Amino acid sequence: MLPHGEGMNLPNYFLVDLPPEATLTTDLVREACQTLRRNRQTYLAQRDTASIIRTLAELGAAWLDKQYPFRQAVLEQGPAATGFSSPVLEQGLDAFFKQLNEANLRTIIEQDLGHLERLDHLSASDTERRHGIQSLAIGPELFFHITAGNLPIPTLMSMVLGLLVRSSQFIKCASGGAFIPRLFAHSLYELDPKLGACLEIACWPGGSVEFEQMLFEEVDCVTVTGSDETIHEIRMRIPPKVRFLAYGHRVSFGFLCREEMTPPTAQQWSAKAAQDVAAWDQLGCLSPHVFYVERGGRVSPEQWAEMLAADLARTEARLPRGNVPVEVAAAIATRRAFYAMRASTSPDTRLWQSEGNTAWTVVYEADPRFQLSCLHRFIYVKAVEHMDEALQSADDIRTKISTVGLAAGSHKLPELAQRLAVWGANRVCMLGQMQNPPLSWRHDGRPALGDLVSWTQLEL
Repeated sequence: MLPHGEGMNLPNYFLVDLPPEATLTTDLVREACQTLRRNRQTYLAQRDTASIIRTLAELGAAWLDKQYPFRQAVLEQGPAATGFSSPVLEQGLDAFFKQLNEANLRTIIEQDLGHLERLDHLSASDTERRHGIQSLAIGPELFFHITAGNLPIPTLMSMVLGLLVRSSQFIKCASGGAFIPRLFAHSLYELDPKLGACLEIACWPGGSVEFEQMLFEEVDCVTVTGSDETIHEIRMRIPPKVRFLAYGHRVSFGFLCREEMTPPTAQQWSAKAAQDVAAWDQLGCLSPHVFYVERGGRVSPEQWAEMLAADLARTEARLPRGNVPVEVAAAIATRRAFYAMRASTSPDTRLWQSEGNTAWTVVYEADPRFQLSCLHRFIYVKAVEHMDEALQSADDIRTKISTVGLAAGSHKLPELAQRLAVWGANRVCMLGQMQNPPLSWRHDGRPALGDLVSWTQLEL
């Protein structure tokens, strides 16, 4: 199906498939929008939820098959196209597609919309039935997704959610970010051409506002994933009639309780923490920048940092970091040099690093102030007396926190999660799962499907 090699010779189903010499014009984009609306009305609008779920679950199972040509293409050609190593791509895609099953897709709908058939016809939950109410949720006719270029999974998830609410979708990928979404769209088209015909994918250089502006006039809802500056700039250009959903820059950190700092348990948590750092090379909003470790355990925060360094070295052998541009490597080397100098003069700072390359770096500091990592597996470990000190130290990025990963006993989890929720964290999980949220997680604390639909209520 997919020949090896850089070109891949896929059929020209999408704008992103056009040859390099082809010129993308506003007329082509406008015609694509009109085609998407027609295809939605013909193939998607009347399709029942159960059928869409079955197709998506079948697609998820196909991507888990090691012989699946689209999967093989990602693992063979993905490192050059995305910058991630083949083992990192395999791990990340498997984590996503294992969750793309019927049970999880039904959970999303029931969790966010209250009834599995809410998108099919007027229906009622138990509470609504007692009050004589029925409701129908309706998705936009046409989405325009403006995606970030660093990770593929958010783009794939946007496509899945759009199909669930029966919306046609125009996906604009960042330069260099279309490789996996393109293959995913082609895999859907091969499995179900009618659903595949309700997607469009394109790329164009940043600053080509004429395409975006034309799309803003054509679509019903715009979603943007990117920097706060990008979101602000786009928000100012969105017409009032168009719904706008933005997912901005977020950061995450971990917290380890002193009770977990016993020799065998601390070692287990360091292995899990290394997994969180290595997943997607620490480039996602769910990736930790800092691990706060409570003092007072049998393993000190500094000793745990050394454990983490050893686990990152072992992880590098199994899940090698992708190649980084020269300027990124230079930035990591500069920051390493800064902490090496500090460590040489202060017992409150220590540095561990990979030899001969910038594959991983661990910096231990007694100073608890939150530090933004330069990413690419560069992690801070900070010593604190208790969680209150950690939260106070991270207060400057309080409104930007996505996920907090915990190393804590089950008896402490509810209390810690409650405190983190009040403080502002949108998601709390165990260490080792920071980059692997459930399919139904509420991105930025908002419902996955609930933000996408409008409601009609019948009062009996």
